[in-house]
Amino acid sequence: MSDGALSQDEIDALLAGVDSAGLGGSPSGGMPMTAMATQSSNSEEDRRAFQEFLSSNISAESSNLSMMTGATVTLKAPQVSFTSRDALLGQLPDTVTVVKVDFSSGFPGEHIFVLPEFTARSIASLMNKEENIEMDEMAMSVIGEVVSQLVGTQITDLTKKTNNKSIAAIAPESANIKKAAAALPGGDFLSALYQLDLGDGKPNQIWEIYGGNVAGDIARALNGGTSASMGGMDMNGGMGMQGMQMPGMGMQGMQMPGMQMPGMGMQGMGMSGMGMGGMAMGTPTNVQSVQFPNLMPRPTAQEAGNIGLIMDVFMEMTVELGRTRKLIKEILGMGEGTIIELDKLAGEPVDILVNHKLIAKGEVVVIDENFGVRVTEIVSPMERMNDLG
Repeated sequence: MSDGALSQDEIDALLAGVDSAGLGGSPSGGMPMTAMATQSSNSEEDRRAFQEFLSSNISAESSNLSMMTGATVTLKAPQVSFTSRDALLGQLPDTVTVVKVDFSSGFPGEHIFVLPEFTARSIASLMNKEENIEMDEMAMSVIGEVVSQLVGTQITDLTKKTNNKSIAAIAPESANIKKAAAALPGGDFLSALYQLDLGDGKPNQIWEIYGGNVAGDIARALNGGTSASMGGMDMNGGMGMQGMQMPGMGMQGMQMPGMQMPGMGMQGMGMSGMGMGGMAMGTPTNVQSVQFPNLMPRPTAQEAGNIGLIMDVFMEMTVELGRTRKLIKEILGMGEGTIIELDKLAGEPVDILVNHKLIAKGEVVVIDENFGVRVTEIVSPMERMNDLG
């Protein structure tokens, strides 16, 4: 019987960022969780769902990359598979550019792009119209913007196909590092390998990686909720509790987020009042939400009726990417190829203005071959009043 201490192999694996379950054993002596997850009969169904989803965006993504780089960029349909950290590292060159764009809502979880340094350098050179570019902070910002456009296209399509309107991702975080230092997901995860032609005939590759949990959630949504390959299984090496149901064995009086176990109360099991880690498992605390009065005045019926008189009046709506201030001599010195640095960071929301007044913020997306903006935040009336002041 294990005394609860970690073995040296498990410690080494944790330090290397690899789930200890992948070592061929679990702390409890049972079957490794990663092995159990990969044995799912629906993993091929999940892979095919991702293959179809990612392939459907290839045309739009190629068009976006062509517009951003000014070159004829061709992106081929990816090769999708479930893999592990060690297997993927064996395919990568020594130095890579890693862009972290985790999903923050909708299907929250790990989402990473990995580009060989050569590919990242080539894209940055095309974007900045500069040869032999250094992989500095500016180049990292450019690569982050490219990835942001790719992710925006995917989110738009994923929203349509799953009807999940809350999907969002964090601002890209880019770094040029040795492949061994890449923070890849633990356990098994989904990898999509793209072949990329930047118009020069040289082969380039891009890896898109989805953490095991987020891959399972998206696959189930794409399959209409029928896929079960990773539904209750945490691909990071543990049992996923979220959304897991265990009917017939409940724990009345104790709540676990996303876990429902109705049918058997704790008192019926003779465990009433038993402490668990210093927390009593008795009658649940009666928690009620606080009701605050509405601070914003509601329009009267007469006001609501009067606004209908101007519903067909046109107003100018503009999207502002950013601003900057330049000396007259700098403006007169501008020419073709001049790069103007704005006061916004790459990936930062753009401003949406009506009659030059800020009303909302959003993120730039591409719809077919046209630019668009997805509204992510409505500016509160109080903020608008502060801007007027």
